Amino acid sequence: MKISNLFRRFAREEEGAVTVDWVVLTAAIVGLATAIIVLVQGGTEDLAGDISSALAGISVST
Repeated sequence: MKISNLFRRFAREEEGAVTVDWVVLTAAIVGLATAIIVLVQGGTEDLAGDISSALAGISVST
């Protein structure tokens, strides 16, 4: 097979382009998920501290 035929076949194929699209889309989703986790983490830590303080003040009588 000639080199020029290889280049033409490579230019016609779209499988590589689809793979790149999926990689970029997956990276965007992972980036957004990471940003959401960072934003929610602070509020969750505050809530956990409030719950811990409330439970520490409760005594159970037997």
